[in-house]
Amino acid sequence: MIQRYSRPEMVAIWSPESRFNIWFLIEAHACDAMAANGTIPKANAEAVWKAKDATFDVARIDEIEAVTKHDVIAFLTHLAEIVGADEARFVHQGMTSSDVLDTTFNIQLCRAADLLLVAMDRVLAALKTRAFEHKDTIRIGRSHGIHAEPTTMGLTFARFYAEMARGRARLINARAEVATGAISGAVGTFANIDPSVEEHVCAMMGLVPEPISTQVIPRDRHAMYFATLGVIASSIENVATEIRHMQRTEVLEAEEFFSPGQKGSSAMPHKRNPVLTENLTGLARLVRSAVTPALENVALWHERDISHSSVERAIGPDTTITLDFALHRLAGVVEKLVIYPENMLKNMNQFKGLIMSQRVLLALTQAGVSREDSYRLVQRNAMKVWEAGADFKTELLADPEVTAALTPAQIEEKFDLAYHTKHVDTIFVRVFGG
Repeated sequence: MIQRYSRPEMVAIWSPESRFNIWFLIEAHACDAMAANGTIPKANAEAVWKAKDATFDVARIDEIEAVTKHDVIAFLTHLAEIVGADEARFVHQGMTSSDVLDTTFNIQLCRAADLLLVAMDRVLAALKTRAFEHKDTIRIGRSHGIHAEPTTMGLTFARFYAEMARGRARLINARAEVATGAISGAVGTFANIDPSVEEHVCAMMGLVPEPISTQVIPRDRHAMYFATLGVIASSIENVATEIRHMQRTEVLEAEEFFSPGQKGSSAMPHKRNPVLTENLTGLARLVRSAVTPALENVALWHERDISHSSVERAIGPDTTITLDFALHRLAGVVEKLVIYPENMLKNMNQFKGLIMSQRVLLALTQAGVSREDSYRLVQRNAMKVWEAGADFKTELLADPEVTAALTPAQIEEKFDLAYHTKHVDTIFVRVFGG
């Protein structure tokens, strides 16, 4: 992933140094377990740990791999250079490369998920703060992009909070799904290595043993993980899209914070563009692009092939780094979002009471008018607002068919904004608890 859209904490998880350190720990813990069950001498297992504080030479490993054309063998060769060839001769005993690679990949995905959960907590905290801040801030709700009925800005934030909370719960499950390790040897039969080795390595590395592996850990687990990241990315885009709409000049109900010295356009000095949320929309597309390849990785030939390998070397770091950056960027946008309640009221009143049409419709039906006639009467007056800029309430009061069913006081009451917000507290309790 390019540096522009990355945070160092997540990048570090996927660095060669981090990867080789995990490889070392897996091999060293495996040696301990094999020494405990008598497969290898205890002295050899202890000798491996001499490399614990060593700095693995990435350039040297790359140099060896250029000859061997095998990354794990290159690492093991370099490890033997540090530990000593005789002392290291039992390293990787009965193991296959996938034991190291797959277990490492899952450890990295778990560590990435932990950082993503921290980022999601920041997003959730920001959304909750803004939800309570604007719980009673009236704005127009829209369906199909058209004015519908009043809602509140707080409910908008609460809706996004609930969606992100579901995403967080899914990520916890996805992390658990992928938190398995396999040290089962060629084709996964444990023919040359005891299952106790796998149990020990997994316990030391914070994983659980894969119940049944082939030569690889089943990729349905990873498909679930990346699909979850894709859903979270879509939720990010959902919030970003709402903010982008609100920042449109003719709407301007909210806008991204515009910092001192910031420039909106190289050509037009007046511009203040929603560049952060537009960026988030693009980043969400990148994250989702990993989902289909992850799903296609599930079907592998027999006990092992490496068609999944090149995919995962790309989507593992790229997707988690991108999503981590996007979540923190979204949190910053929400935390600093500038909100204009007065513009919300102005927009809501743009069509002079038109948004109360459903209340009048229901009142007419309750007064004994058929639904078909009620709809006809309300729509007839509503169209005058759309087409001639009339005042909806004034037109209703002047319509003899409407006033035959409803008194002026009853019509007046149907334009009370508080009617639409009377259950906001109930919704907030559902979302945030009592």
